Amino acid sequence: MGKFEKYLTIWVLLCIGLGVGVGQLMGDSIQVVSNWEIAKVNIPVAILVWLMIYPMMVQIDFSSIKGVSKNMKGLSLTVFINWLVKPFTMAFFAWLFFDNLFQAWLTPEDAEQYIAGAILLGAAPCTAMVFVWSYLVKGDANYTLVQVSVNDLILLIAFIPIVGLLFYWLGVDSIFIDKEELGIPYDTLISSVVIFVVIPLLAGYASNNYLIKTKGEQWFKEVFMAKLKPISIAALLLTLVLLFAFQGEKIITNPFAILLIAIPLTIQTYFIFFASWFIGRKLHLPHTICAPAAMIGASNFFELAVAVAIALFGLNSGAALATVVGVLIEVPVMLTLVALANRWKY
Repeated sequence: MGKFEKYLTIWVLLCIGLGVGVGQLMGDSIQVVSNWEIAKVNIPVAILVWLMIYPMMVQIDFSSIKGVSKNMKGLSLTVFINWLVKPFTMAFFAWLFFDNLFQAWLTPEDAEQYIAGAILLGAAPCTAMVFVWSYLVKGDANYTLVQVSVNDLILLIAFIPIVGLLFYWLGVDSIFIDKEELGIPYDTLISSVVIFVVIPLLAGYASNNYLIKTKGEQWFKEVFMAKLKPISIAALLLTLVLLFAFQGEKIITNPFAILLIAIPLTIQTYFIFFASWFIGRKLHLPHTICAPAAMIGASNFFELAVAVAIALFGLNSGAALATVVGVLIEVPVMLTLVALANRWKY
């Protein structure tokens, strides 16, 4: 581990502080940048995420992807955690904290809104950033691609029923009874898949073939890939600056609410990671599969969650705020899990 990576936690904290400061200094001007969107996907953030994803995509060997299906235990773990465990534990932690433990500090309306936002996050497993986390824990690039593809297909079918069921169980459905029917904003989903999966995948495939043919496999692995890692980490830190700059005003004006929302979301993230990790170990999965399986369960498809929260409850709703807090805590929390996964490498 290089000196820069050794102190990554410090750089993350500095970038969070820098982001909040930039948001305050720029005032309303930062909203101009935050509104550069395609179907709720912010373009500057998308470019930075693309730079983070590309190092994983460029390693994918299409000829070996067909062999990934032989390891059905890994894919089964992904499906089990993401669709039979994660949405329900997220709903449980949200109910436990917002409706019970934090009852003295929250109105029933706020609690209901925050529960709704948490449910939306829990029912949307990660599509884009998981490539970053998998790359940082030296996961199997081919497996991660198949894993994300399977999740995207299930999401199209399972997202609406699961969210609707959890809303009904916890009484959240009464909030949007007069609004349009619950549904997936397909423009956001399609745009996210194209931007975060298809484009970097095609770029990675093309550059992999070209560079290996012209420079050789040894140069590709030892020189080219080594140069990519600092770019990926720099893009990660710049993403933090942007995300916290976009939400700087909310952080300054609602620090206590954000803290209350962050607590159950953080606990849920660690819970899902540990559950996935230890089940994977019991199944004797190799580190290159167990680690990304735990990462995809812990992280969220926050673009989708934010878009649905805004569509159903409004831009300034508590539900939208809860999904935004999910965005803000994801990178710092996931980096701690990356460190754990690398420390526990076997």
